[in-house]
Amino acid sequence: MLKEKLIMLPGPTNVPSRVLRAMSKPIINHRGQEFHELYNNIQEKLKKVYETENIVFVLSASGTGGVEFATFNFLNHNDKVIVPILGEFSERLAEAVDKTGAETIKIRVDHGKGVTVEQIKSVIETTPNVTAIALVFNETSTGVSIWDFEKIGLLAHEKNILYIVDSISALGGVKLPTDRAYIDVHITGSQKCIATPPGLSFVSVSKKAFEKSKQIKEKRTYYFDLEAYLKFHERSETPYTPAVPLFYALDEALTMILEEGLDNYQKRHEILSTAMYSALEALNIPIMPENEFRSKTVIATKKWNNVDTKQLRKIMENKYGVVVAGEIGSIKDVGLRIGIMGTVNVNHVIQTITALELSLKDMKIIDRVGAGIEAALKIINNYY
Repeated sequence: MLKEKLIMLPGPTNVPSRVLRAMSKPIINHRGQEFHELYNNIQEKLKKVYETENIVFVLSASGTGGVEFATFNFLNHNDKVIVPILGEFSERLAEAVDKTGAETIKIRVDHGKGVTVEQIKSVIETTPNVTAIALVFNETSTGVSIWDFEKIGLLAHEKNILYIVDSISALGGVKLPTDRAYIDVHITGSQKCIATPPGLSFVSVSKKAFEKSKQIKEKRTYYFDLEAYLKFHERSETPYTPAVPLFYALDEALTMILEEGLDNYQKRHEILSTAMYSALEALNIPIMPENEFRSKTVIATKKWNNVDTKQLRKIMENKYGVVVAGEIGSIKDVGLRIGIMGTVNVNHVIQTITALELSLKDMKIIDRVGAGIEAALKIINNYY
């Protein structure tokens, strides 16, 4: 038997027992009335979490499948697409745009930095015929968020530019009002702030995006074809066999979010991420993002003082039962990445900080423990 550990990764995250139990329901006919009711319930709940009136398509695929759906269905060979590059997942989004045949206009920034609406506006003004902006709102590899996302959406709306947003590691945990921010194609995944097991992704599609999809000259994807998903959506079905147990899990997870209240759910993420940042600062561990770009769901540090962060993570997991992440892809200057996602609570945060401090003491990096916990509790006690 595997020993249960506290998962504090930037995805997948801890899954509530209610959600796991929902997966044990009997398999049903995915072309029958029971599934139609399940599909419609999920649709209405997703719209509330997305804060949208748009259709939200549910794909039996990881977030990368959502990215393919969001690019190949809406981008043409002659499109010019602005893609800010903040880290590993921004690079992957740019690769997906490249594969559509569109011209990718990359805005590269140093690790720890985001982009602003002024930078996007400058590129639009100096580049003729920009047709789309595709950005990763929450860069999971560096813990950077683009907090100008609403201003960028308004700019895209005013310029009649398609606005594609990947919020795979943020939606649910952060207020991302799809319609108010004029997001035309909005992607997220099940295994992050939605607190559902991996295997589903979701994409909301605006009326403007549907119109843009009609301009696609040739279909370049089969499994993720928008026309097929729309046709079957009208029947309250998916075009291909869905992962029915994950649909049950998703339905229960969304119910839990709405029971807590979306604003409360998001506020909890904000409080606990602030507490984690305070703990790291008290331990003199450098934070990767600059203050104005800090994520509320993924905490990323820089490497520091020649600390072997791989060994540190190993001690945290094997001795203290807390799992956090390290660097990913080409992002070699990241030390730790900690997820503040989904059902995360005060106990989870305190347990993580305790494991971190004890592991640092075991490695003789610090002499005493308690500074991080004390700093975190100062934040937490203001709210609880």
